Amino acid sequence: MAYKDRIESDELKLFRSSNNRMVLPSKEKNIYLHLEKGYKGEVMFDQLTESMDQKKFLILNDLRLETNSTNFQIDSFIISQGTHFPCEVKNFEGDYYYKSDQFFAINGTEIQNPLDQIKRSDTLLRQVFQKKKYSISIKSNVFFVNPAFTLYQAPLDKPIIYPTQLTRYLEELNARPSILTDNHYKLAEDLVKEHKPCSPYIRLPQYTYENLKKGLTCSSCFSFLVKAGETKIVCSVCGCMENIEDGILRSVRELQLLFPDIKITTNLIFEWCKVIESRKQIRRILKIHFKAFRRGKYTYYE
Repeated sequence: MAYKDRIESDELKLFRSSNNRMVLPSKEKNIYLHLEKGYKGEVMFDQLTESMDQKKFLILNDLRLETNSTNFQIDSFIISQGTHFPCEVKNFEGDYYYKSDQFFAINGTEIQNPLDQIKRSDTLLRQVFQKKKYSISIKSNVFFVNPAFTLYQAPLDKPIIYPTQLTRYLEELNARPSILTDNHYKLAEDLVKEHKPCSPYIRLPQYTYENLKKGLTCSSCFSFLVKAGETKIVCSVCGCMENIEDGILRSVRELQLLFPDIKITTNLIFEWCKVIESRKQIRRILKIHFKAFRRGKYTYYE
């Protein structure tokens, strides 16, 4: 288990929910697909690093830091004896080529150079360490995790780990001698404390309550084809089962994420979930998990 786990960003969850409940314009759709693919690549990388010896390495996933009013993100940060390893994870798919210190898609479109990203992150990370009085050696790499990725004219002298090298690289890293001390744990603790949970650059799709499709969705495949019984919600597409209480609370959290200022009421959740037939059941669950407030003739929950 990583010292700091990766969680889905609010930005990804907002785009995923709105994509599921409306037709996103092409620009917003592309942003959503980019976010989803990036997160999937990071999870693939996490699965590979799970096998690393926890007695020798501390792994901090999804670090968002700030120095001198500048925000930057490190996909994974591996703490070890001697040298620490910031990891930039890319889930590029298809054919690319490298020319004049730039990355290009095979159709000639220039894309952001991941090597420039790690140079920037390294500079900012060193500033964070300097402020904390840490004297630390770091070695950054860009990890391409998608097996369908190819880079033509690939440079040999750049800190790039290709899909075919990933397993071997991590096995060799895991075999390195590394003894963790209290200083390593203090560094990890300090970085987690510095972590900014929310990005200042979050993008939001345009939506209203009225133009979003209503209905409780499957927790696994996000399908609306679910049936609610007395205690369980069952997806007709993938067969996923969920406790009805968990499904209602998940829908409340989704609604609160989409509309932070909305007042949660029994009738609102009844309308939002659709498949829950009993208002009484919704009211009981809201009373258990939220504090009730009266306003005029109706009750809302926070």
